[in-house]
Amino acid sequence: MRTRLARRTFLAGTALALTATATPARATPPRPFGRYGSPRSRLTPTTLYVHPRGAGDFTTVQAAVTAATGAGHTLVIAPGVYRETVTVPATATDTTWLGATGDPRDTVIVYDNAAGTPKPDGSGTYGTTGSATTTLRPDGFTAHAITFANDWLRADHPGITGTQAVALKVQGDRSAFFRCRFLGHQDTLYADSTALTAFARQYFRDCHVEGDVDFVFGRATAVFEHCHFRALTRTDLAAAPYGFVFAPSTAGANPRGYLVSRSRVTSTAPDAYYKLARPWVPSSDTTARPSLIVRDTRLGAGIDAAAPYANMSDSFPWQNQRFVEYHNTGPGAATAAPANRPQLTRLEAESATRATYLGDWRPHA
Repeated sequence: MRTRLARRTFLAGTALALTATATPARATPPRPFGRYGSPRSRLTPTTLYVHPRGAGDFTTVQAAVTAATGAGHTLVIAPGVYRETVTVPATATDTTWLGATGDPRDTVIVYDNAAGTPKPDGSGTYGTTGSATTTLRPDGFTAHAITFANDWLRADHPGITGTQAVALKVQGDRSAFFRCRFLGHQDTLYADSTALTAFARQYFRDCHVEGDVDFVFGRATAVFEHCHFRALTRTDLAAAPYGFVFAPSTAGANPRGYLVSRSRVTSTAPDAYYKLARPWVPSSDTTARPSLIVRDTRLGAGIDAAAPYANMSDSFPWQNQRFVEYHNTGPGAATAAPANRPQLTRLEAESATRATYLGDWRPHA
């Protein structure tokens, strides 16, 4: 059995190990906030600085969020591992978070709750939404170069059956993420909205998302451009499928769901052990019609090319949903069974674009 320390090291990659210690032992560098100023030389009056060893205004992200009342605040977050849960209220509109170094591996927000984790007060378990390490509710949120992670491990908790463990839940309209990482296993990135009638637009550019089961899911109108989706291997299963990359739950009234463009899907699992997607029709919205377009994307050998889609419930077969592809490449995109791989026509592809999905909103890096 792998230890929790090994998992945290794995999640962080090579730049910064996710150890149980929240602060590195090295001395504070002369410019811990890089080119983004400092408490003595603020970019703007509404810029706040977070540093795990006290060189900023706050030592935790949540403390800075709590202090940043109202709209238009910027948080500059110094390198470090922030082991905490963070919730940004809907009133904190037009908030920006900046990873100080520009490398998302250096600034990590991580915790380890799962849906089945008992709450400390004895009132039950967290559930999927409550498991999120970071929850973002406001409109106009932007993040640059930050890692959002949930390092809960099934192997550490064999008695827990609710294994969903969300790294980030984002609900607001006009939410943008540039060069961010989202790390977990099941339900890593919850791209959602505040209500069935709220068609929240979200944009992900040059991001990395990894997991195993439904690790990009929810009902948002979300565009993923130049992103990397990495499906992990599993030691607890002996046969395929290991899991599913996408599980949209698009409202039936929403003409657009997830759009994946010019991206790549890779896997450390054996060939054909992953499905590209399955539709999520939640009990709270049985009229949902999950929508996913994957276009101009390289699909690695880990994707089951013969049958890339599966049902989450036989009552809502994937063939009745809005799953379609266009000009994908790679071994996972082979069309040996065309009936299992619906394709856009050239005319239809002309409207499957970022501009169409995001409308009058133009996210800027």
